[in-house]
Amino acid sequence: MEAFIMFEVKDLSVSYHNKTVLNKLSFKVDNSNIVGIIGPNGAGKSTFIKSALDLVEKDSGEVLYNGASLLKILEDIAYLPQRSQIDWDFPIRVIDVVLMGLYPKIGIMKRIKKEHVALAEEQLRRVGMIQFKDRQIGKLSGGQQQRVFMARALIQDPQILFLDEPFVGIDITTEDLLINILKDLKTEGKLVFIVHHDLSKVEEYFDKLLILDRDLVDFGEVNDVFNEVNLSRAYNIDFSQLGGGA
Repeated sequence: MEAFIMFEVKDLSVSYHNKTVLNKLSFKVDNSNIVGIIGPNGAGKSTFIKSALDLVEKDSGEVLYNGASLLKILEDIAYLPQRSQIDWDFPIRVIDVVLMGLYPKIGIMKRIKKEHVALAEEQLRRVGMIQFKDRQIGKLSGGQQQRVFMARALIQDPQILFLDEPFVGIDITTEDLLINILKDLKTEGKLVFIVHHDLSKVEEYFDKLLILDRDLVDFGEVNDVFNEVNLSRAYNIDFSQLGGGA
């Protein structure tokens, strides 16, 4: 019997208002990888994540994990949306934001217990935010807010993490902290997807790279696919003329 690839996308297509955003995307990847997702604006990067999580409707195709629909393991998936999609004015304490990460497994109506609070505090220590546990989330800086949302993801103990532009609008110290945490998760056997724009960090951050421009430009090991040819195809720019290339 053929062994299942851990994570597989098969002929995934998505459109908005009759305009194709993703066109027959297919690729496979195992656990213990950090996958960077790059491409120009409108390339379908965020749409891939949202369609995988059933947040937007697919035209066709499927996303599988261990041969079954990814939707069957939603409680084992953490999702960090773009910061611009979050209502930072909503009156909620930092500790309560982190506790929300437990809802997929314990249920939204379940009573929070002392052990749950202890778990939340443990993750806040991991991201250096325990001293802000009673502060309103909207009173924090962008980097601090992103640390809190990472703690919310960590408390889930997810097998798969999807992060949509997690390093936008944060300080370099927080970025370094978050990427090191994600690398630790990879060594624990987790699978991480990161939508990313800073091409200068691609080789440092990622094991594999998914390059999109509505169609699949390329997917594979960073050293194999992060090159001038693929970047020129994706961004419609001659990277060989920009000095050094990728």
